[in-house]
Amino acid sequence: MNFLVKAADLTALRISEPDTVTSVLQNIAIILTTRKGTVPLCRAFGLSHEFLDKPTPAAKMMLRVEIREAIERWEPRARFVGVTFEEDVLQPGRSVPTVEVEIYDE
Repeated sequence: MNFLVKAADLTALRISEPDTVTSVLQNIAIILTTRKGTVPLCRAFGLSHEFLDKPTPAAKMMLRVEIREAIERWEPRARFVGVTFEEDVLQPGRSVPTVEVEIYDE
């Protein structure tokens, strides 16, 4: 089954979430909001943000690749399906990614 997740979906963080789907979506939201290099003892976790200050088409492509690779590495219960971008009406030039994943409910 496919689900959509945004970084903004990270509202009520629950440690040891018992529901698999909720746990996976929460973990993906955490991946989307974490800058690589900021987690002590796990500096490779998150997104590198190398896409910042790039032209929009290039930045979106770089971000798409980074998101896919991060989900494959850090959340094996999910399969990356795709990502779409919404333009932020309050901040022109800012794109907000919405990630679609398929969750393997074991």
